[in-house]
Amino acid sequence: MAEESVAKDSVTKVPAVHALVVGRPFALVQEPAEQQTAAGERAADNTTTARTGAPGLPDDPELRAYLHDYFAMTDALPFPSVVLDQGWGVTHANASYDALFGGVGPHPTAMPGHNFLRFVLFHPDAADVLAEHETAWCLPMLAQFAEAYAGNESAPGLSDIRSEIAGDPIMDAAFRLGLPYWVRAVGDAAVHHDGALRHVRHPDPERGRTSCRLVVESPRTLRRLGMRRLTLVLRDTEPAARRARAHLSVVPPR
Repeated sequence: MAEESVAKDSVTKVPAVHALVVGRPFALVQEPAEQQTAAGERAADNTTTARTGAPGLPDDPELRAYLHDYFAMTDALPFPSVVLDQGWGVTHANASYDALFGGVGPHPTAMPGHNFLRFVLFHPDAADVLAEHETAWCLPMLAQFAEAYAGNESAPGLSDIRSEIAGDPIMDAAFRLGLPYWVRAVGDAAVHHDGALRHVRHPDPERGRTSCRLVVESPRTLRRLGMRRLTLVLRDTEPAARRARAHLSVVPPR
């Protein structure tokens, strides 16, 4: 959405592609083979689809100046911080965000510099950075997506992501069957993540595995442009003790 003066030069433009969704381990619920949804085509993740809903730089020079300064402020933060549009498309990301996800491999549609939701759900390397990936990241992000999708199923970016979820039979079963039960059990925190504590594995060996607090903010001017900022406030590095794998226990057995 941004011009060179305000955009991250490091964000790679991904060419448009159409390919079948690749299945990933997402063992939240298991659906019988005869009920599995046929795989759909993955939506193209070019600049337009990756930045779903991005309004472009506003014509108002004051708003343009505000965005320029807001992005500059984001760049000055020592913590990973990213400005997202309504479809989780990355409008701007700072160097700390790029460093956190700098070790992930290429992917045609789910790079963290293009769309954060797609990265969490579809990138095979996401679990290498986002600890307790399925229970602490995938389910909460699916819950946010489900709320947004229920409010606007026809939105092009949201409908594309729903098609991709439908193309992964296990994820689709989790979305349709397990997620509503989990949201009821967890309550408001399932969808609203501001202040939540999560864990990441930082590629910097001096940081390693560490916790972070999610800070979600959308000041009035940013909200008018359909944007919000997500910051991962990294905390002290945790000791290298063995931790039990988190398991989802709220999805009812089939």
